[in-house]
Amino acid sequence: MPDAARPPRHVLILGGTTEARRLAATLVPGVAGASEPAGVPEPAEGAEPVPSPEPARRVTTSLAGRVAAPRLPAGEVRIGGFGGPEGLARWLREHAVDALIDATHPFADTISHNAALAAATAHVPLLAVRRPGWVPGPGDDWHQVTSLDEAAAALPALGSRIFLTTGRMGLAHFAHLTDPWFLVRSVDAPEPPHPPRMTTLLDRGPFTLDGERQLLRDHRIDVLVTKDSGAAATAAKLTAAREAGIPVVVVRRPPVPDGVPVAADPDAAVNWLREVFSEADSR
Repeated sequence: MPDAARPPRHVLILGGTTEARRLAATLVPGVAGASEPAGVPEPAEGAEPVPSPEPARRVTTSLAGRVAAPRLPAGEVRIGGFGGPEGLARWLREHAVDALIDATHPFADTISHNAALAAATAHVPLLAVRRPGWVPGPGDDWHQVTSLDEAAAALPALGSRIFLTTGRMGLAHFAHLTDPWFLVRSVDAPEPPHPPRMTTLLDRGPFTLDGERQLLRDHRIDVLVTKDSGAAATAAKLTAAREAGIPVVVVRRPPVPDGVPVAADPDAAVNWLREVFSEADSR
């Protein structure tokens, strides 16, 4: 039996995704959070609340602070970096963190590697939450690459009107391409360097299939570039591209650091926490 006098177990979530918000809403005592399906990063407004089944947790979510108006999760929130793996390890010790969950974007590989190093240094259990990636289907014309630089190198042979959905932080990789025209979709306005011939569309998902079809037609898009985020709410562009016969350059996601267990959704993460804390209580 857990000791009633012991402070609640402290869980640090490295967040910024729907999975992180859903996990926090599940774990925070007495708080109802948005019932967001796993793998959907931008849910529609008015989602039904779900009760928290985990009343003995203290939950802190850390956000990188790169989005001007982030959707805040339930529980405690900190915004900003830690100062590398050493800073994160120090934070884990100073705030008595019992479990660390990396629920960042699948392409946030720097913080994921920092988390792995920090967890090992501070002897804190670590789990990565990663939604499943996209899989090409019949009729898809995918060109899979391993980096944004490879994506940029592939574009001249594929088309001249590019729908770029890889986020504003990576536009410098395409800045040297002076001939193609780019439509860039981003939550916040991008800053230089970026391609000289570019139109910015400020928008946040989820995106509908009809909307994506119309966007491709209106802008005469002939190539789509995307990262394999695996999110259902942003997958409609892939269907629209398939229907239009448009090639898609897909940047593969980086691997999870060696030795870090992976959960596909927040429910699996909750089960992992229960097992970790049950083993700790039995010792």
